[in-house]
Amino acid sequence: MAQHLPDFSEPRWFVCHTKPRCEKKFSALLTREKFPHQLPLIQSVRRYGTQKKTFTKPLFPSYVFARLEPERKTRIYQQDLLVRALLIENEAVFLRQLEAVKLICASGLEAALHPLIKKGTHVKVRGGPLHGLEGYVDDPTNPQGIIVSVDVLQQGLLVRLPLESLQLLH
Repeated sequence: MAQHLPDFSEPRWFVCHTKPRCEKKFSALLTREKFPHQLPLIQSVRRYGTQKKTFTKPLFPSYVFARLEPERKTRIYQQDLLVRALLIENEAVFLRQLEAVKLICASGLEAALHPLIKKGTHVKVRGGPLHGLEGYVDDPTNPQGIIVSVDVLQQGLLVRLPLESLQLLH
């Protein structure tokens, strides 16, 4: 599938959104093509009955960060692993955050993704009896659930749900 990156005249960092479970293959492609890139990996332990298996998995599923050169940018599409690539606007902030991520991954400490959700963020319930219901986050520092609006009464109904069951809407 022919994708188009935005125009850029010098090497720039991109967030590369891969097809599901293709992060390591895409990282290998970038290594072969000699593009600087980062695929933050963390250790994951799974228990199967009495057995314990340890493996590495991407910290950010379906995402690889890559520094692309304008004259060679089409090389990232050769294996049809990429959904889209988004230009990183503020590279200084991104590189500082990427260093923090690398430090955390190298530390061996347990890390888990946590959505950055602000009060009033529009969300949708991803499962259970309220699947598909839309509402707004009440208080992300002490989340109790979502508020479903009843505008005509200028009231909201607070429904207690875990943050993990919510999908951000834009």
